[in-house]
Amino acid sequence: MAWWKAWIEQEGIAVKGSPHFNPDPDAETLYKAMKGIGGISPLLSHQAAAFPFPIPSPHWGCCVLTLCTPAGTNEQAIIDVLTKRSNAQRQQIAKSFKAQFGKDLTETLKSELSGKFERLIVALMYPPYRYEAKELHDAMKGLGTKEGVIIEILASRTKNQLREIMKAYEEDYGSSLEEDIQADTSGYLERILVCLLQGSRDDVTSFVDPGLALQDAQDLYAAGEKICGTDEMKFITILCTRSATHLLRVFEEYKKIANKSIEDSIKSETHGSLEEAMLTVVKCTRNLHRYFAERLYYAMKGAGTCDGILIRNIVSRSEIDLNLIKCQFKEMYGKTLSSVITEDTSGDYKDALLSLVGSDP
Repeated sequence: MAWWKAWIEQEGIAVKGSPHFNPDPDAETLYKAMKGIGGISPLLSHQAAAFPFPIPSPHWGCCVLTLCTPAGTNEQAIIDVLTKRSNAQRQQIAKSFKAQFGKDLTETLKSELSGKFERLIVALMYPPYRYEAKELHDAMKGLGTKEGVIIEILASRTKNQLREIMKAYEEDYGSSLEEDIQADTSGYLERILVCLLQGSRDDVTSFVDPGLALQDAQDLYAAGEKICGTDEMKFITILCTRSATHLLRVFEEYKKIANKSIEDSIKSETHGSLEEAMLTVVKCTRNLHRYFAERLYYAMKGAGTCDGILIRNIVSRSEIDLNLIKCQFKEMYGKTLSSVITEDTSGDYKDALLSLVGSDP
């Protein structure tokens, strides 16, 4: 890896964790931040409920007024700790919390928090691949399937990332991710998702065979614009099995042949979730950071907020390339990601998101 590439990737990380990290005081801070459990014993809580008046000090010579109403949850303390620690550090905090207080940190957070803020904080507590496995599982459980979630994750992750997600999925849910996708989708959408899951297109190389790129462009044209109907499998095969550098050359050659972009051809030749899946592969191939900036923008554009998209993409990219996505966001929309979050969200949820996003580019 070239030094400049490593530097750029390091610059992309928005949440880098604490340089002088110690999980024990962080765990204690979180314990005390929870409603009543850090500041009043169970016995004292029982006494408070039975006798709603000051409890005398055991030193009979003086009267100490001890308030018996438990303090509310200190959400800001939770934000300050969990959004400023790396995921690896959060896992250590959870272990320390269990060792010190005999409680599961994630379950305690669930019991103390609610709504979108709870959803965001709990997302931070999952190890990265387990979180993405959970998002995929949730997208397929129950009635209906959230194809957009599956497409986003499978089209934007690397071969190694997909391998770890599949492993986490099987460990947590006892089934194969590939088999569950096959059971929950059908037709060409099923085929492109399963093909993406193989990670074949992640074989990145600086070498591109111009002849093969031209042949692929001609094959794509022959499979779509040149004929009545569409050979969807030809599109799927090329988009899902070629490296990103190769596909970029294919897209150039295709435009020369068809006099239109590959995106325009996909829009005219396909529809629905298959169209979305193909366009997502093209967008991630052209500029991954631009793709995520667009996802974040449209999650907050118009009436209502798609909080699932907002939370998933900020949490999952915070230790990878969120800073680079922020720069792309500002370039594309003329405003900062944090300013749009401020306009579109509120309360502790907003504060936690802004803390994760960090300073403006």
